[in-house]
Amino acid sequence: MIVCITEKPSVAKDIAAILGATTRRDGFFEGNGYKITWTFGHLCSLKEPQDYTDRWKAWSLGALPMIPPKFGIKLIADKGIEKQFKVIKALFEEADEIVNCGDAGQEGELIQRWVMQKADCKKPVKRLWISSLTDESIRKGFSELRPQSDFDSLYFAGLSRAIGDWVLGINATRLFTLKYGQNRNILSVGRVQTPTLALIVTRQKEIDNFKAEDYWELKTVYRDVVFNLAKGRFESEEKAQQALNEISTLPFSIVDCKTKRGKESAPRLFDLTSLQVECNKKYGFSADETLRLIQSLYEKKFTTYPRVDTTYLSDDMYPKIPAILEALRPYASLTATLLDKKIPKSKKIFDNAKVTDHHAIIPTNVPPASYLSIEEKKVYDMVARRFIAAFYPDCEFDQTTVMGKSGNCEFKAIGKHIVTDGWREVYKSDKSQQNEKNDESEADDCILPDFKEGESGPHSPSVVKKTTQPPKPYTEGTLLRAMETAGRFVDDENLREALKENGIGRPSTRAAIIETLFKRKYIQKERKSLKATAAGIALIDTIKIDLLKSAKLTGIWENKLRKIERKEYEAAQFINELKELIGQIVIDVLSDNSGYKITTETSPATADKTAPKKKKTSIKDIAQIPCPICHKGHIIKGKTAYGCSNYSTGCTFRLPFAEASDSLTPTRLYKLIQKKYPNRDAKQ
Repeated sequence: MIVCITEKPSVAKDIAAILGATTRRDGFFEGNGYKITWTFGHLCSLKEPQDYTDRWKAWSLGALPMIPPKFGIKLIADKGIEKQFKVIKALFEEADEIVNCGDAGQEGELIQRWVMQKADCKKPVKRLWISSLTDESIRKGFSELRPQSDFDSLYFAGLSRAIGDWVLGINATRLFTLKYGQNRNILSVGRVQTPTLALIVTRQKEIDNFKAEDYWELKTVYRDVVFNLAKGRFESEEKAQQALNEISTLPFSIVDCKTKRGKESAPRLFDLTSLQVECNKKYGFSADETLRLIQSLYEKKFTTYPRVDTTYLSDDMYPKIPAILEALRPYASLTATLLDKKIPKSKKIFDNAKVTDHHAIIPTNVPPASYLSIEEKKVYDMVARRFIAAFYPDCEFDQTTVMGKSGNCEFKAIGKHIVTDGWREVYKSDKSQQNEKNDESEADDCILPDFKEGESGPHSPSVVKKTTQPPKPYTEGTLLRAMETAGRFVDDENLREALKENGIGRPSTRAAIIETLFKRKYIQKERKSLKATAAGIALIDTIKIDLLKSAKLTGIWENKLRKIERKEYEAAQFINELKELIGQIVIDVLSDNSGYKITTETSPATADKTAPKKKKTSIKDIAQIPCPICHKGHIIKGKTAYGCSNYSTGCTFRLPFAEASDSLTPTRLYKLIQKKYPNRDAKQ
């Protein structure tokens, strides 16, 4: 008998239908020689400090650094999880073979391996590795099952990441809280969240400290075209006015006119970060909202695996492209021209060297359904159009640069005329895309008259006073880009690809990190802009160790974790370096004799069972209470119990009114949940 274990009940149901396991049991499906069971995301976690020794239960500087001789895992304390784990363990014991059907990524590997370890599973294990949940993909995946050992390096990378975040997060949080905290507030420090917060704080300080300066530009209008002074701007009004006076009575002459044919390639296919950036820019969706929507589309079989960091497809995807295009029936008018001839195979799209676990996010060969939500349709449309556009020819345009002169002043005007739309044809019916184009500079879209070298005539020069502008606050979209490129701002796609190796966090975790900063009240949103709170600024100002708040440390870690995944770096070496690092951080902080203390407002998300207790907790709304199981949703009130807002995606948190009155105040409810489900102080 073969036991398959998936990450969610919905995935188990899909796989069971393909394998013929059609009988529903308590916690699994059965039939045709298979039993298909599931987890609810993580069933296990790394042990907490107090699980190793009572000496680590109380927060004490003398106990730091806390580094267990061997890291262990434990079952998450939840009745639903405990019940499902018993089912899984019993199935493992009767199995002849197990198939790991977890999400095909680092986190998915970690989730299932921990469950197998906790169940003391000794049975042979195969791995299902697929990029979409379509029937065709599942069938093909089961015909090509691989030994789980092929993915050991993926597991070691995930385990190293989890241990690293535990060691740094727990030790640094306790260290900074005890050393600098006041009124027993928790100062939450983490490998990813702290440098991300530092990016926002640094930008905010740049804005706050910005001193506007006036400058003057000299322009002139000739034949209804605005020409700008070629050399730039004037720092004083006097010099600008002097230049204006010199040319006011002189004619304007065209001295050079050149037109150059250019090509513009279609945008790259989406990886998760670029999709989140585009959705934030176009629709105002948060990073977390976009991730939930594209994850939903994946689970409904309409798009491929979303938690990816590549914009390329592997060569073996090329023969499948026509079938995917044919399935895009609502876009038939756009795909018809592609299907009439051979699909081009460009290195800008297909490159095995740029694809590791998964390829870029694209539609599947399952036609889009009408029952999708409005938000899901928007995201699907974005993915579908980007996919179609990738196979269209380049957009061709003529760019004309005209140089003019009046007196000693040289002027320049640039015009652009699209000759063939190419891939832009795909977006002509997309109104939101057209609105974005209208926001671009007029000069870029300007079609210039037919100027001739040597012609001259009257013109209308003028001086325009302008003021320098401060840097723009981060939006979630621009912050995601900054996290991806470790704080370096690049528009060039090739450079962006190179910087990914050292980015802050991973595509699948960045949205959660931003949400964590919101929950801990270190940042807030004003319209689309992200602003650091006083607590967030104070925390970053307190951390004097640059390595903890710069992108450098997490960038180095991400690079090494990727190398572990590629079998180019030893996990043991990574852990040893980590132990040395946290030991040095403890020494550096404890040697600070400044006596500096800060006060911050701490949200419930930062609370910890073993942390120093606050004198008073005041919560006005149960929506402020984070879910103690998935840590992503918040508490909601149902008809018979309290639950999690993420119940529809598999979270099992449930607190019946029989155990907790339905008339509890939010504060009392929060304290009860704290008692039943103690939070963990490990931070990413």
